[in-house]
Amino acid sequence: MTTDLQPRDLDPKDLAILAARTADDKKATDTLIIEVGPILAVTEYFVITSASNRRLVRALTDEIEAAVRAATGRSPLRTEGAREQQWVLVDFGDIVVHVFSDETRSFYEIERLYRDATFVDWSSGRAARASDAAVEEVPDLG
Repeated sequence: MTTDLQPRDLDPKDLAILAARTADDKKATDTLIIEVGPILAVTEYFVITSASNRRLVRALTDEIEAAVRAATGRSPLRTEGAREQQWVLVDFGDIVVHVFSDETRSFYEIERLYRDATFVDWSSGRAARASDAAVEEVPDLG
C-alpha cells in the first residue's frame, strides 16, 4: 500500500478552508472566510479568526503556517505583526490569514468592510452573501 504524502497544490478556496479548520482545531473563535477576490486585486480570500490571548495568537499563526506547509509545501510570502501578537497577517498570496486578539478584532471590525462580499461556510464549503441570510447565533455547547 502506497500513501501519497507529497505536498499538493490546493485551489485558493480549499487553502482558505484548510486554514480556517486548522484555526478552529486550535481553539480559535469567530472564524470567517470572505471571498475578496472580486473586490481586491491582491488576493482571493481572507480568513479572519480570533484568539483570547497573545500566546494563542502566536500558536494559531504557527499552526496555520505548519498546516499549509504540510499540505502544499508553501510558506507565507510575508508575515506582519508577529512580534506584537495583536493582529498577525499571514500572506500566502491567494489567501491572507488575519489572526486577531479578541480586543483588537473588536476595535477594527475588519469584516464590516466586506459585509457585501461572499462569506464561505467553511464547515460545509458553501458560499453565501452575508446580506442574503439572517445570521443565527449558535450556542456554545462545550
